[in-house]
Amino acid sequence: MINSQLLQQHAVEAAEFIRGKFPAAQQALRHAIILGTGAGVLAEQIDIETTIDYGQIPNFPKSTALGHKGQLVCGRLADQPVIAMQGRFHLYEGYDVDLATLPIHLMHQLNIDTLFVSNASGGMNPKMSSGDIMLIDSHIDLMYRSTSNMTGQVQSGRTLLRSDAYDKDMIEAALTCARKNNFTAHQGVYAAMLGPNYETRAEYRFLRRVGADVVGMSTVPEVTVAAKYKMRVLGLSVITNIANPDVLESTSGQEVIDAALVAAPNLKTIVVDAIKASTA
Repeated sequence: MINSQLLQQHAVEAAEFIRGKFPAAQQALRHAIILGTGAGVLAEQIDIETTIDYGQIPNFPKSTALGHKGQLVCGRLADQPVIAMQGRFHLYEGYDVDLATLPIHLMHQLNIDTLFVSNASGGMNPKMSSGDIMLIDSHIDLMYRSTSNMTGQVQSGRTLLRSDAYDKDMIEAALTCARKNNFTAHQGVYAAMLGPNYETRAEYRFLRRVGADVVGMSTVPEVTVAAKYKMRVLGLSVITNIANPDVLESTSGQEVIDAALVAAPNLKTIVVDAIKASTA
């Protein structure tokens, strides 16, 4: 665990480094994107000014998961300066929750007020198909050692309501964007498991009964910190495999990546539309 003071110091040092590499970050930098498994292709749509390997950023861990390049892309999207993480840090990689969420503390130091966080997930709701996108409106935290073990207390002067974490207006705008552009987007509940193993049939049945629509291995720790900093959060789950306990099929990491690539253009459309709307 990292004590609160040291965590903030690490975030300040990382932010100073980013400002030195990306001049736009010296001013107000509003938008950040966390790209989950297979979604890193969205970074290719950014007018890139600089790309920074995580290993260069002070105090940053390494991203070891399949499909996560482990680099920060800095540039412009929808004519606005953005930073995008090509790869995140998972608890199953051995990182404690404070280190895994260090990028969110960094984003706060850079004055980010809007966070787009994506992930690859298994679709348990029978209405969902591989390649669909779900806008997260709530989550179920079954990671066991995530938010309850956080030492980095965020002084926001606000009591966080669990229903506050995902921005309702941004969800509605994203659903409207999907309809206008003729692709499928759902709204629902994300269940976060520790991983890295995929779930059993019994676990899928349990998760559906408690109200989850999709299941994954990330997002909740990051969103929890972002909400404490009063960031507007749009959570986007890309359905990369169907998690039906009655017709359960084996799933590989590469298959998840391939399915995420199919959804990448629609993911980009939602994010670009949201950035344009926030700066109109």
